[in-house]
Amino acid sequence: MAGSKRSSDAATELSAGAAEADKQAKKLKRSGKKKGEAEKGEGAAKSVTSMERRKKRKELDKLKHRSEDGAAVAKRIFNDANEGVVEAADGSAPQLHIRVFKDLAAADGGVREAAAEQLVNELVEIQKAYEEGGGVEPGQNGSILEAQKDDGLDSCAPSVRYAVRRLIRGVSSSRECARQGFALGLAVVVRSVTKIDIGALLKLIVSLLEVTSSMKGQEARDCYLGRLFAYGAIAGSGRLVQEWNNDNDTPYIKEFVVTVVSLAGKKQYLQEPSAKVILELANKLPVQAVVDHVVEAERLREWFDGAPEAGNPDALLLALKLRERIDVDSQAFGRLLPHPFSSAALFSGSHLPALVHCLKESTFCQPRVHSVWPVLMNTLIPDGLLQDGCGALVNSAKKHKKSRKAASPEDDLTKSIHSFFEVVIEGSLLQSSHDRKHLALDVVLLLLKRAPAASIPVVLSYKLVQCLTDVLSTKDTWLHKVALHFLKELGNCVASDDEKRVAIIIALQKHSGGRFDSTTRTHTVKDLMAGFQTEAGYDVFSENLKKLFLDEEQSSEEPSDQSQTTDDNSEIGSVEGKDSDGIYGNGDALKSWVIESLPSVIKHLKLDPDARFRVQQDVMKFLAVQGLFSASLGTEVTSFDLQEKFRWPKIATSIALCRMCIEQLQSLFAYTQKSESLVTPASLEHSDLPSYFMHFLATLRGIPSVSLFRNLDDEEEQVLKDIQATMAKLFKKEREIVFDSATDPDLKPKADRLHAMRYVLIQMVLQEFLQPDQYLEPAGELVICCEKELLLKDDETPEFTDVLVDTLLSLLPQSSASMRFTIEQVFKYFCIDVNSATLLRMLRVIKEGLTRRRVQNAEDDEDEDDDLFDLEEAEEGDEAESDDNENDEAESDGQTDDSEPAGEPAVAAKEQAEDSEDDSDEGMDDDQMFNMDKYLVQIFREKRNQAGGGDSTQAQLNLFKLRVLSLLEIFLQQNTGKGRRC
Repeated sequence: MAGSKRSSDAATELSAGAAEADKQAKKLKRSGKKKGEAEKGEGAAKSVTSMERRKKRKELDKLKHRSEDGAAVAKRIFNDANEGVVEAADGSAPQLHIRVFKDLAAADGGVREAAAEQLVNELVEIQKAYEEGGGVEPGQNGSILEAQKDDGLDSCAPSVRYAVRRLIRGVSSSRECARQGFALGLAVVVRSVTKIDIGALLKLIVSLLEVTSSMKGQEARDCYLGRLFAYGAIAGSGRLVQEWNNDNDTPYIKEFVVTVVSLAGKKQYLQEPSAKVILELANKLPVQAVVDHVVEAERLREWFDGAPEAGNPDALLLALKLRERIDVDSQAFGRLLPHPFSSAALFSGSHLPALVHCLKESTFCQPRVHSVWPVLMNTLIPDGLLQDGCGALVNSAKKHKKSRKAASPEDDLTKSIHSFFEVVIEGSLLQSSHDRKHLALDVVLLLLKRAPAASIPVVLSYKLVQCLTDVLSTKDTWLHKVALHFLKELGNCVASDDEKRVAIIIALQKHSGGRFDSTTRTHTVKDLMAGFQTEAGYDVFSENLKKLFLDEEQSSEEPSDQSQTTDDNSEIGSVEGKDSDGIYGNGDALKSWVIESLPSVIKHLKLDPDARFRVQQDVMKFLAVQGLFSASLGTEVTSFDLQEKFRWPKIATSIALCRMCIEQLQSLFAYTQKSESLVTPASLEHSDLPSYFMHFLATLRGIPSVSLFRNLDDEEEQVLKDIQATMAKLFKKEREIVFDSATDPDLKPKADRLHAMRYVLIQMVLQEFLQPDQYLEPAGELVICCEKELLLKDDETPEFTDVLVDTLLSLLPQSSASMRFTIEQVFKYFCIDVNSATLLRMLRVIKEGLTRRRVQNAEDDEDEDDDLFDLEEAEEGDEAESDDNENDEAESDGQTDDSEPAGEPAVAAKEQAEDSEDDSDEGMDDDQMFNMDKYLVQIFREKRNQAGGGDSTQAQLNLFKLRVLSLLEIFLQQNTGKGRRC
């Protein structure tokens, strides 16, 4: 036996010597390579003979031979010994096959598992035979694989002791999957061979994987990681649970915890996995064992006590998980956790400052989010509350409470989230480095996936949105890419949850003044809005937009002094005068986005005709109420006829916003006309938007406390009454024809004409509100044409076509895209009856240019520069449309989420730009700087027009010609033969 031990010791010493020699050989080899490289560099200047090359090669071979002597001898002895074991062994005696260690490092997980199973089976049999043989291992393994003295494994067979030693060394290897495989092998061996003493094993791990001062970075790191994997194998083996079951006072659990905590203190990258090793053990142990042996471990308590000052997120992670495991209060967690513990106390404003340093230091593991954050989010919003409490949270947010009752779980959650964001996110991470800003965005994403919709306004706070806009305004930076990823994941967070989608959209726009997309140069809000596809989603979106427009969020907690009014009476109150200058402030910019967004979202909805009409009806009512009407007494009116309540903002809507509502109404009707399918009796009976609009307009005008946003003179009132009467006749006649066309298809063109004329009359009504007195004459002529069309019999040819076409042409220069589309539709259905004289007049306009007005007032005769279509007074910014024939521009309601509000007067732009020129840039805010180019362009355009005006007139003339060409193109499409004759 002594000889066997000596041979084993000799083999071990030779192995150590060989390893050292191998190191020296590698070092010499590296020096030889460097020497060879240097000489090779010199060979560029001198020619190297073959004799010199052979000499150098011999020198390198000698160095290599010397370094390999020790390793070769040790390897030969070791292999000879193992071969002797296999050959001389009795077939019935259990043997340890060395090749299993090689398989433990295989990349294939199945191979590693099979090798571990074979290893443990062989060692169990060997240990069993060793115990039955009175402490002697059968075969030659006992002499060849004899372990070193004083390893503490005296009760184990030599093969077991050798295997344990080799497994411990193997977990420090970075070759392929050696760490995983050898850790697996160590776990199953420690669990199965109960004679392995845990205390001795812990000492052996430290001894075999000791880090000395002579070790360099990678070598020391391998030893540290090896010890970590070894401790993880012990925790996963379940042996410590067996030790506690055998003896509740076992010292090994505390010793294990202290050892792991000591390892965690060596390097920062070891802290988080060390905490997880302790947690793995705690999850296997009974609760009482965790309380008595894990939590009360002396070194661990010191770790907890020093964590707030040291900034140790891993100690916080361990404290949270251990408290969750034992579910009892303990002073052992120090200042990391409140005592007594509760979620509300943990996230209170008084306790969170103690955790800030720990949370800030968790950035060391980026780009991965530290494990403490998901645990915190689960503590803040438990899974049970996430599943069962969302509905209650959302519903409670919609209720306007007049009195405060006892705090509910929903209130506690909202308060906790608010405190967490105020102290940790806004007060710490967002005000720190880029790494911590990155962490803040990652944490927000974690919370958004769990938070109910009612909490999103707290999560997407003003400071967070401002941080996003600041980061996204600067491209080509690392943090800019992080912010773009955040916006992408923001869309994934909402999925099919329309309430969350609405809450995110509102938060982004509210905290950016309605300009999030334009400021960040992204399409985030636009893409989120495109996600609404159902009527229910639109209803949620519409309700929140209306609240935002009416500023209900600011006054929802205040006692309401308003009472419902009826068609016959209204509450007594006062309202501020309209903002006549039309200049948009931050509030108006946000309201202008609301006005644009409501009609634009319709394009993305996938609805049946009835649901689509309900949505269009809702948008129409909101735009009409806010754009055309105002409440003279109070801000709330209820119509018994319509069975609906209408509200206005407490601060009167500006003229510019009213005009914007009217323009969006025009776009809504144009889009409705364009998207309409075949006109059917059912659609006319239940979902005809033009007839409902006229009824809505007449009903609201009949309420004494409601008035139009501007007074109409007698002539305008008469034209409006004529249009209303004509619209009713057209609708009645169209409905009769549509019913009859079911049996006589030839009647369909007649119905299409009436339908198109109804739409153009509505556009005329709305345009009159935008440009008073300029459309009275064309409106009267259109009414006459409609009356004549109603009197026509089915087989008669209209004689008023030339008047109708001339009237439509007179509307083209100053018309919006919506009106132009409607004009083109009317021309499309009447162009078959256009005579040659009318076509020649259209061609003459294109060829010769402008002509005089058909009808001029006496005072207009003095101004010889005025043209027929009043092009100088055009308010539309049509200069940008010079190369577009505009035959398909009905979609002027396309969403431009954050564009500057339409309809801003040129005078206001000029004044603001002139003020900006006089002052230095230091006195300008971001919005003024952003819009400076637009204002300067407006000034230069006005100065150019004042100097001569020829360019502006010529540009508008060219646009008018293009619009006439669009009508001629429609004529050719509808009546090619007649077009050729002309």
